[in-house]
Amino acid sequence: MVAYLSARRTEIDSELERLVPAGSRWPETLHRAMRHSLFAGGKRLRPILCLAAAEALGARSGELLAAACGLELIHTYSLVHDDLPAMDDAPLRRGAPTSHVVFGEAVAILAGDALLTLGLSVLARHPEGGRHAAARLEVLVSVTQAIGSEGMIGGQVSDLEAERNSLKSPDLLSSIHEAKTGRLIRASATAGGRYAFASEDVLAKLDAYGRALGLAFQIKDDLLDVESDAETLGKRSGSDSAARKLTFPAVWGIDRSRQMLAEKTEEAITRAGSLPGAGRRLVELARFVEQRRA
Repeated sequence: MVAYLSARRTEIDSELERLVPAGSRWPETLHRAMRHSLFAGGKRLRPILCLAAAEALGARSGELLAAACGLELIHTYSLVHDDLPAMDDAPLRRGAPTSHVVFGEAVAILAGDALLTLGLSVLARHPEGGRHAAARLEVLVSVTQAIGSEGMIGGQVSDLEAERNSLKSPDLLSSIHEAKTGRLIRASATAGGRYAFASEDVLAKLDAYGRALGLAFQIKDDLLDVESDAETLGKRSGSDSAARKLTFPAVWGIDRSRQMLAEKTEEAITRAGSLPGAGRRLVELARFVEQRRA
């Protein structure tokens, strides 16, 4: 799996280089800010998930690479805005100073906006050709719903409110992270299915896989925040607890959170096993999420 992930990241990074304007192109400051956040590193989980889902259903991932990169552009926009002083006020992301630290808050906001709009433009245009016309529209609708007021952005608002009011409800915790983190992961999984012309039944199975994977990813993130260090994480450790954020360890404790991580990982693996074709990469991806160190 390590070799597969490394190869996919290399392909994705090369395609992102092609899609994103050079830092020397007007407006230079904006494009440098976009590239600063995009190429600081990262797992590329969402585009890899999209490609792995499509491959599991027999599609050729090469022609889907640009579309998968659209998901990473949108994800990176969310990180830029999440790090802003009005949100998490994070000084580090992926081992590098965050966008607002380097370029100032105004440019960081605009760079996030530009990454979002570029990502949507990429999804609207790729994969090219009439054969994928319906899938392009379906994915665009799915992704915009996933990141909107009842998805990722809504989850971020609820997260801010929970932090300000010191709320610690288990139900609220799950609903926040199913929206804030999980919805785009689910949309990435089903995007791969749509590009592979999957049936509604298979899309529902991919969605269920993505839901379990998204919760596993967030639980692992919360555990790493309390168990790891800034050098390993590439960002400030312990920041969630310091900010009194609603996290799985804060609500359930570390031991129960580890147990929930194992449960959600096994659920994702079971969901992957129910898919037609070779879902091996999706199983391995779930294991990677569970075992990652950053």
